[in-house]
Amino acid sequence: MVTIQLNKLVAFVSDIFARSGSSPAEASRIANYLATANLTGHDSHGVIRVPRYVNWVKDGSIVPDQTIKLTVDTPSLAVVDGQYGFGQTVGPQAVAIGIRKCKENGLAAIAVRNTGHVGRVGDWAEMAAAEGIVSIHFVNAAGSILVAPFGGVERRFSTAPYCVGVPRKGQPPIVLDFATSHVAEGKVLVASRGGKKLPEGALIGPDGFASEDPHLLYGEYTPEGVRDHSQGTGAIRAFGDHKGSGLALICELLGGALTGNGATSGGRKFSNGSLSFYIDPDKLDTTAFFDGEVNRYIAYVKDTKQAAGHDAVLVPGEPEARMRAERTANGIPLSDDTWASIAATARSLGVNDTAIAYAGA
Repeated sequence: MVTIQLNKLVAFVSDIFARSGSSPAEASRIANYLATANLTGHDSHGVIRVPRYVNWVKDGSIVPDQTIKLTVDTPSLAVVDGQYGFGQTVGPQAVAIGIRKCKENGLAAIAVRNTGHVGRVGDWAEMAAAEGIVSIHFVNAAGSILVAPFGGVERRFSTAPYCVGVPRKGQPPIVLDFATSHVAEGKVLVASRGGKKLPEGALIGPDGFASEDPHLLYGEYTPEGVRDHSQGTGAIRAFGDHKGSGLALICELLGGALTGNGATSGGRKFSNGSLSFYIDPDKLDTTAFFDGEVNRYIAYVKDTKQAAGHDAVLVPGEPEARMRAERTANGIPLSDDTWASIAATARSLGVNDTAIAYAGA
């Protein structure tokens, strides 16, 4: 295990993406988003993604410094074609368009298609909440067929994230952000590199039995090697049985089919698609009831006797805030296999061992 301070990790990852073809601004932006995911405890969407992103640039799946294209642009609706740019470049631009249209009209819908891996969707919700905007996001990942529907063993869905952000005046927002699969694919990636083990029954094999072995998803792999989910014979399970499976289907239909990104299927290029709604409470709630009622209800929810093994009732966003404080103070932990894979990627781009050793010290 290595533990790295945020600023040092961001600088190191920025250098990797700059060497991979991104402008300094884009390289810094990608590094900040990835490292911030680690900072909030979402290691599955953090710097463990660096080798995969670099490989996608090499094979043309992602285009550095890509410019978005608006294929539909009305006062309250836009369709954004990311043209396979980095999600960390396309996503913030799409959110900014949604916020602007929402503030002008009270409500906006933004469809995004053909974008590279968007990372942690909660970043989008936090960006909107910082502007006082409620947001709802349905996301899919065409070409990333990973999840078995309830009652099946074969892959049919992507991990199909769903996210909602609710702003609170003078307080951190409520941010609900989860994959509709039992775990995000990145958590399987973390487990495969010696990180946190998967929860019981997260995966399912072709024999119909549940498992926690990452090899089911990736097949055989070496500690520092690439993880290729097309080589595995198993699938991730949907969370919550029929409920998670049903929500995954909706994310595929809204985030994939309706946006033009395409619902997930095998044999096609990876791309994230999303359908996001933005609502301005100030225009909807003319009596200023909303913020006070949010605070009252959250206090009511939290004011309950704790169940055995729990010291508090937490609302969405609070675990991330706790982790952010802890890791800001003590550094971001990375498993040895994760760090070795990032170091190998850096070395392949010409970063010398002295710089690698300094970053990991």
